[in-house]
Amino acid sequence: MSLANVIELSRPSYHHGDLRSALLVAAKTLIAEAGIDNLSLRKLAERAGVSRTAPYHHFSGKNDLLCAIAAQGFRRRHRQAMATFEDPGLTLEQKFEAYIVGYMQFAADNPEEYELMFGRSIWKQENSTQELRDVAYPCFQQQVDMIRSWQQAGLISGDNPLRTSQVIWGAVHGIAKLFIDGIYIDAAQIEEVSQCAVKMFLQNPA
Repeated sequence: MSLANVIELSRPSYHHGDLRSALLVAAKTLIAEAGIDNLSLRKLAERAGVSRTAPYHHFSGKNDLLCAIAAQGFRRRHRQAMATFEDPGLTLEQKFEAYIVGYMQFAADNPEEYELMFGRSIWKQENSTQELRDVAYPCFQQQVDMIRSWQQAGLISGDNPLRTSQVIWGAVHGIAKLFIDGIYIDAAQIEEVSQCAVKMFLQNPA
């Protein structure tokens, strides 16, 4: 048996869908280790233990890969937000608190993924894929819908859900970036800062 055949047999075996998921996991690991600039599909193939051409069956290039990681992040954050918003056991105030705390905690727990979701490498350079836009835009619309419901209930001030959503999102995004960038080093402060933000935005905080 040739050396090439031995190498091929030693590689992990994936189903088509499993390989894409495995590549995304490996890509996030590589980004965490060395940053976005050092990621390449060649290095990704090496880390996943597949042929150099295998990633190209799922991603047309590096940008496509980065957008897929960002889209995956939006899906997870969307599921988290909807789970608390639709929880019948929570009061309106508790749902709003969960939204703020959950957003900041998601950013702190997934810094590389978060940077891709909201970073300039994709949006500033207009490199977003259709897959990413199809996930990201509804995710923000969900925030607007939640803010609208809280305004209608008198929980939050204002009569323009879109503008209010942009202000609240801008505030929590800015705080999240401070943690991610190391300005706020103590991650234990996330809960305290989040609670402060909740009280500032609520009409009549408890």
